[in-house]
Amino acid sequence: MLLLIPLLPLLGFLVNASFGRRVGKAAAAAIACGAMAGSFAVSLLAVWRLVVLPPASRAIVDQVFTWISSGDFTAGFALRLDPLSAVMILVVTGIGSLIHVYSTAYMHEESDAEYARYFSYLNLFAAFMLVLVLGANFLVMFVGWEGVGLCSYLLIGFWYQKQSASDAGKKAFIVNRIGDAGFLLGVLLAFKTFGTVDFQEIAPIAAAIRPETAFGTVSLITLLLFVGAAGKSAQIPLYIWLPDAMEGPTPVSALIHAATMVTAGVYMIGRNAVLFSHAPQTLAIVAAIGVATALMAGTIGLVQNDIKRVLAYSTVSQLGYMFLAMGVGAYSAGIFHLYTHAFFKALLFLGSGAVIHAMGGEQDLRRMGGLKNDLPITYRTFLVGALAIAGVPGLAGFFSKDEILFDTYARGHTLLWAVGMLTSLLTAIYMFRLVFLAFHGDPPAPRATAGAGHVAPSHAAPSHHAAHLHDAPPAMTWVLIALAAGSVLAGYVGVPPVFAGSNWFGRFLEPSFSGAVVHEIPESPSLEGTLMVVSTFVAMSGIGIGMYFFKNHPRAADAVAERFPGVRNLLLNKYYVDEMYDASIVQPIRIVSEDVLWKAVDVRVIDGAVNGVGETVGSLSERLRRMQSGSVRTYAASVFLGVVLILGYYLWR
Repeated sequence: MLLLIPLLPLLGFLVNASFGRRVGKAAAAAIACGAMAGSFAVSLLAVWRLVVLPPASRAIVDQVFTWISSGDFTAGFALRLDPLSAVMILVVTGIGSLIHVYSTAYMHEESDAEYARYFSYLNLFAAFMLVLVLGANFLVMFVGWEGVGLCSYLLIGFWYQKQSASDAGKKAFIVNRIGDAGFLLGVLLAFKTFGTVDFQEIAPIAAAIRPETAFGTVSLITLLLFVGAAGKSAQIPLYIWLPDAMEGPTPVSALIHAATMVTAGVYMIGRNAVLFSHAPQTLAIVAAIGVATALMAGTIGLVQNDIKRVLAYSTVSQLGYMFLAMGVGAYSAGIFHLYTHAFFKALLFLGSGAVIHAMGGEQDLRRMGGLKNDLPITYRTFLVGALAIAGVPGLAGFFSKDEILFDTYARGHTLLWAVGMLTSLLTAIYMFRLVFLAFHGDPPAPRATAGAGHVAPSHAAPSHHAAHLHDAPPAMTWVLIALAAGSVLAGYVGVPPVFAGSNWFGRFLEPSFSGAVVHEIPESPSLEGTLMVVSTFVAMSGIGIGMYFFKNHPRAADAVAERFPGVRNLLLNKYYVDEMYDASIVQPIRIVSEDVLWKAVDVRVIDGAVNGVGETVGSLSERLRRMQSGSVRTYAASVFLGVVLILGYYLWR
């Protein structure tokens, strides 16, 4: 049955891509949503079959067919369900199904053909992500890995008539190809080292090796794999594509940020935890880059004015938390945060989509305000998501984020813990800056109003009329309510011992990480409780700072910005990283390509040689053509002269 999980959305893609424009919007949406709902139902059944097995035997393998067989090497197209992939398929199909339902209303302004194209891409995205997480070896994973990269390009650039969307799609595709080159080299080196690409065959071989004390082969393999993870999951230095991905439709942003592509890197490290745990040097790099990415993205998020870009940098920051967890060996904590983050980040993106829908396509926070009374359901659900990501006690983000911070501190990484705590403060500030700017205060005038529905930015400008703003259609609001409930309840599967819990989620994942070198942390309720108090204080302080500057005293925020214009400009321009890449990489490549390879090599050397041969042949032909005069006397004289010359030659001989 495992094959059905990715196969159903793949069939949905094929049907909509082939016939969707002919059957109408309702049928196209039903096909896509039905495919995802079916995949979710099969996933639930498969996970139930897994849960009832003894913990040590929790694995279901489906050898679909033998893919490659050459000498002693065999690689099958095999799917494997274990606790780790079980969590992932539920996230992908569950959250993905809700996003599909939301999209039925959000994209209703599109034509029948574009509507069907959108849902076909969305189904294909989910199918490739499911192949990625269910793959039992590196080769099957790589199929899904490249597939989600393709789909991100198609969906980010969905409104390809708009130049910025087209450029953003290409940027995502190219940056990910850089990471994928590292990933592929890591896979090849792993095959050369271990003689197999199967995860379950590599794990026991790696477990028998002593952890490397110096940078060796295993460290190189894991570092190359991490390059791929940094590309997919938007970490330094390959994070630059993710904020630009906001050019795609908002539900696409939710799918990429919450359930599919950006979680692939974190999952890949978890899948290869045994390998990474034997490369402590690589893990140190993973943790350092993760926490640096979290902090950098958090500071940039403080000043962004596009509602979706604030959330985009929030995703980059939260992914940094997950990599911090992986880097310190807290694999279960990293996956726990991935799981909870899926709920509240999908909620926040779809909530922003509801705001954009109501505002007729407007995304600038400076043109919003006072929306809480006009959009009560959107406001309340969005507030739940903001509280969850800020780490307020009782909500999903509190449990997962605090587990990461506790594991980091308890394993002796005090500096990383401090930076993580600072990032937590920034998260609360920028999220409630967004809440207060969009939903509180006085609305600017004139303002776009509801009634026209979503307007694709590539197709038309926002519409303005006198109708009253109101919440989104039921297909959107019910999804927001469901995700808000998940943002509250999802964390209770991992209640820590300090709250008399047993962290069921962590114990469920343990078999997937067996063989990994993990430094056990002795239970310390007092330490964990103290750190939770500190974390809660930091979260509430961030909310309070956000309230002071952006709700009660907005002029104070302007005064701070005017006092430190250099810092403000640095953050507004995202540390000028894109400009540095442009100056150091893009422009040199453009100059070499255009001025050297094109104008010099191609035009002068290659074209010159080809054109020169043509001109030489043409010149000779022109001279030979003069001999074809059409005169019979001339031809007779030529024949006579030839005969004389031939006879003369023979007589001379």
